[in-house]
Amino acid sequence: MNYSFKLKEPNKDKETLIYFTSSFKDEGKYFIYSTGEKINPRDWDFKNKRPQNLSGRKNDAEQRRSIDAQLSRYATFYKELATRYKLIGENLTVEKVRSEFDVEFKKVNKAINDFFTVYELFLNEKRDNNTDEANSDSTIKRYEYNKNLLEDYQIDTNSNLRFKNINKEFYNSFIKYCVDVKKHSANTLSRNVGLFKTFMFWAIENKFTYNIDFKEFKNIKRYTTDEVALTFDDVIEVYNFDLEDNQKLIRIRDLFVFGCVTGMRYSNYSQVRKKDIINGFIKVYDRKDKSKSLSIPLNKYSSEILEKYDYELPNISNQKFNEYLKELFQKIGFTDSIKKTMRYGNDIIESESHFYERISSHTARRSFITIMKNKNVPDKVIMSYTGHKSLEVFNNYYRPNENHKINFMNDVFR
Repeated sequence: MNYSFKLKEPNKDKETLIYFTSSFKDEGKYFIYSTGEKINPRDWDFKNKRPQNLSGRKNDAEQRRSIDAQLSRYATFYKELATRYKLIGENLTVEKVRSEFDVEFKKVNKAINDFFTVYELFLNEKRDNNTDEANSDSTIKRYEYNKNLLEDYQIDTNSNLRFKNINKEFYNSFIKYCVDVKKHSANTLSRNVGLFKTFMFWAIENKFTYNIDFKEFKNIKRYTTDEVALTFDDVIEVYNFDLEDNQKLIRIRDLFVFGCVTGMRYSNYSQVRKKDIINGFIKVYDRKDKSKSLSIPLNKYSSEILEKYDYELPNISNQKFNEYLKELFQKIGFTDSIKKTMRYGNDIIESESHFYERISSHTARRSFITIMKNKNVPDKVIMSYTGHKSLEVFNNYYRPNENHKINFMNDVFR
């Protein structure tokens, strides 16, 4: 079986991971495994698939020789593995290679059955294959959050999670914990239960457990949530608000407004650069779904913001961005109390919070869609900007406020 090495990001002008790859034609699968080694593409021989310029005594040449030696370990081990399986007359599969590589290079014990250690192996596989659509950075972060959630559950409930204990009793206790302690909505519960079941199916496939009780866990029905959206006037108020010389909040404000007038997710609109502006359009691939290419016309506000930062928008983590957004909207005066309704099965729980507490990076995308629909822009046009393929998912973003409801009613019955 042929093998090779390739760079994760061959076109970047910075160090990038080196992957070991092999094709399994009989299975119709492709094996990708991170070596953990990194190299700048300018130091990579793309023809021979190895580091170049190994001669000389400079530190960087020594580093490349060290990388080359490590890659040789992977190549040698793979050839020995293929020979061994051939001698015993057993087919070498992608799953078997991954398991053997984990044992050899990550020093994993084959007899592992600790729940969270296995979950970390699951995460490592996701990270190693994050070129796959189903393993995007945002998806991996959700799996990481799910693991942290389960660890919190174990600590807070004084439990001891084991595969053999994943049963109906655990499920009911876990759901109660998520609702009572974590205050999760039905939609968040539904997503996290789905992620958990995906992990359990993987654990069964990789023979870490034979417990299939989790298959009986009921899927939690999703509901349309009553998340907030801004009107166009709100966006302009935020854009024009005098923040004096508070550079932190100015950057947060500009980034948020840019999202409101482009409709992209934060992971996309926070990364727009000059190279992405082509003939008056922002042209990028959707970072959540790389099969989607977005093409969004520039407008007065998006152009102004890009020019203000010389097409290099501020780089802020999503977590910090959400934290500072609440500070920004509180300062501007979005302090009205609003009601939030959450559903858990047949139960309805209502709570009140300040408007600014409900603002997040995703509010920008929701506001864009709401503003466009209220201006009677056809759904297909808006969806061409946002990249939505499902009308049902798209319509979940629409949030008409009370004034719009009154205006629409009066326009019809006047």
